[in-house]
Amino acid sequence: MPAAIVRIGRLVSALCVATFILAVQAPAQTADAPLFRNEDGLPTLAPLMAEVTPAVVNISVESHQTPEMNPLFNDPFFRRFFDMQPMPQQPSPRRQMSAGSGVIVDAEEGYVLTNHHVVENGDRIIVTLKDRRQFDAELIGSDAGTDIALLRIDAEDITALELGDSDRLQVGDYVLAIGNPFGLGQTVTSGIVSALGRSGLNVDGYEDFIQTDASINPGNSGGALVTLDGRLVGINTAIIAPSGGNVGIGFSVPANMAQAVLEQLIEYGEVRRGQLGVMIQDFTPDLADALGIEAGVGAVVTQVEPDSAADKAGLQAGDLIVAVDGRSVAGSADLRSQIGLKRVGSEVELDVIRDGQPMSVKATMREAGLVAAHVTDRALDRLAGAEIRDLRPGDPFYGDLEGAVIARLDPGSRAARSGLEVGDIILAVNRVPVGSLGELRRQLSQVNGALALTIQRGTARVFLVMR
Repeated sequence: MPAAIVRIGRLVSALCVATFILAVQAPAQTADAPLFRNEDGLPTLAPLMAEVTPAVVNISVESHQTPEMNPLFNDPFFRRFFDMQPMPQQPSPRRQMSAGSGVIVDAEEGYVLTNHHVVENGDRIIVTLKDRRQFDAELIGSDAGTDIALLRIDAEDITALELGDSDRLQVGDYVLAIGNPFGLGQTVTSGIVSALGRSGLNVDGYEDFIQTDASINPGNSGGALVTLDGRLVGINTAIIAPSGGNVGIGFSVPANMAQAVLEQLIEYGEVRRGQLGVMIQDFTPDLADALGIEAGVGAVVTQVEPDSAADKAGLQAGDLIVAVDGRSVAGSADLRSQIGLKRVGSEVELDVIRDGQPMSVKATMREAGLVAAHVTDRALDRLAGAEIRDLRPGDPFYGDLEGAVIARLDPGSRAARSGLEVGDIILAVNRVPVGSLGELRRQLSQVNGALALTIQRGTARVFLVMR
């Protein structure tokens, strides 16, 4: 993709008069009187903003990072040649500050939703309310897959936003984005829902984004996407930014997805995802012809893991999954996102078309890793020549990142020719996060085409494509 896709937490357009005239005709759900005209009879959203903006907060994150020492300092010959005995001392950690936004969703408990990447690796998190009160926040839990984090503050007299039903959004609905762009302070912008169900971006994790042209900029991460009735329908998370700023294409995590993650973070402190145990691909017109099924939407099962939840439920290769718990499936990415929000032990009902006949099956989600014992080291053949292991204490980024590290590399091997280097940490395979060597094996065994690895190399994150 030529344009850069930016996570916007680290570092105005106005509605036309015709828009407000239409809004005046709709009764407000947050007050007894319409909110869209001021005392002079002019269109305004000011009364609505007075009600919802106190629930949107600024978040400051303090972290400490130790600068990497030049690897030449580890070379005895280099130190002896330049008379650098003994070994130089490790540089002292540097204090770093980053800023983002958040949304209060429970005033009684003090729960604040924000983005995972806003608070990632933070040593201290400070929440600043609109009235300038500041509180140290407790991190309840965080989920990199959906880029959602949950904080808690001990505060009284605070305002929370009611979560709306993001599944009811339609392209063309008016929305407002509220956040802290560029650290300027609370800012409100407006626009419409430009698209729904966006996926396939260069962002790791579970993707079902709301796309909006409401202006979103660096610092808006974790802020609110609100409908004209004052309900929270999205958490702003990313933009396409070829020049580093807003160009009218921003993305938000749907409120329904955020709520599902929130519930698990409150209960477990993490998201415990169940696993269905299938390999899938998009349902295309060519596949429709091949399978003798009328063209439509859904995801085709290409392989079923033995002894998996899908196997127990009776799913078969060639089945077309068209809905999960009554919600239609737009494609393979949509199915993955929906299944990725189902917790271990939960039962899901799948609407399936098999041999042209509709049917329904029920599957009980199983814990990831329980059904992949049959996967052997042959899954690592595509990385032949690389010795791969889990991160260990003493490794760079141990405790900060999850993945598998390249410990040794044979010169001239397939892995070396593909561009891998010793010390690379493999974080994801085809945008699916892998937290260990076992997860890397399982994911590699499910990839038949091009292999796209997300790699941490020193302080840089790179994408490596292997064919």
